[in-house]
Amino acid sequence: MGHIRYLMLLLTLLSALTPTPAPAQTPYPSRPIHIIVPFPAGGPSDVLARLVGDRMSVDFGQAVVVENRPGANTVIGAEAAAKAAADGYTLLMAIDSTLVMNQYLYKTLPYDPIGDFAPISLVAKTVGLLVVNAQSEMKSVKDLIAKAKAAPGKLNYGAGTISTKLQGYLFNDAAGVDTVLVPYNGSSEVAHGILTKSVDFVFDGPSAELPLIQSGDLRALAKLDARAFPALPDLPTLDAAADLHLGNLTVWLGLVAPRGTPAAVIDKLQSETAKILNDPAIAARANAVGLYLSSSTPAEFAAFINSEAARWQPVVKKSGLHFD
Repeated sequence: MGHIRYLMLLLTLLSALTPTPAPAQTPYPSRPIHIIVPFPAGGPSDVLARLVGDRMSVDFGQAVVVENRPGANTVIGAEAAAKAAADGYTLLMAIDSTLVMNQYLYKTLPYDPIGDFAPISLVAKTVGLLVVNAQSEMKSVKDLIAKAKAAPGKLNYGAGTISTKLQGYLFNDAAGVDTVLVPYNGSSEVAHGILTKSVDFVFDGPSAELPLIQSGDLRALAKLDARAFPALPDLPTLDAAADLHLGNLTVWLGLVAPRGTPAAVIDKLQSETAKILNDPAIAARANAVGLYLSSSTPAEFAAFINSEAARWQPVVKKSGLHFD
């Protein structure tokens, strides 16, 4: 009996000294992913989030839910994303103003554009358009400038993002005109504004306006950068149309996660996003509406954000645009 007790005691001691295997980690993703879009449905951010989300859902075998949280120049959506758990299940389809311009437009923000987010990938650089109602007497950019010079402060323009609002400021400055900004909350509102003649012209991406241009309800006067736009192959650049020197004015979008999201999760999301954006079929669908896809590594995206911040800070300061 003593021998048996000795063996039992020995086994107990050995069991106590043997490390317990760590529980197996659940592979990511194991539940639905939410992509916050800080604009209403129908604009470039929403279109891109759904384009990426649909394929991501198939590849990951998990639902990808797009949440539209518009308002306050993307601040509402960005704050919600910044405060979400850093686990890869809440992402933000950010626009340039979210990560660059807002820090110069508000004395205080409820989120830190640099400190609160982990960059995943650049997603797209959109083609901007200068658009009027098809019934407008303004048939060209030169017509618009001439009318604006004849009636300073009388023409107004619509814009739905900080970027497009600043495009209007740069246009006024380069053309030597005084036109008045009417702010909207996203592309769908901008399209409605010019369709109903609530404004004289608008600056916007083509996702909401292009169908109305193709139907003959709206007229595009110029594009804001030199890339080919097959949907409107004969459309001149703003610079060429009126001998201006603004260069390319592109609105960009990118995918970010809350800061602290595990690096392995960020890498998996970046790899999946790059795969989606480099799919020729998806690229063709995006290019057709002026959403030119462009992927990057997290490090490249972070460097790009910093370079854009340096580029736009003096423009915002000179414009005098601010919101508090």
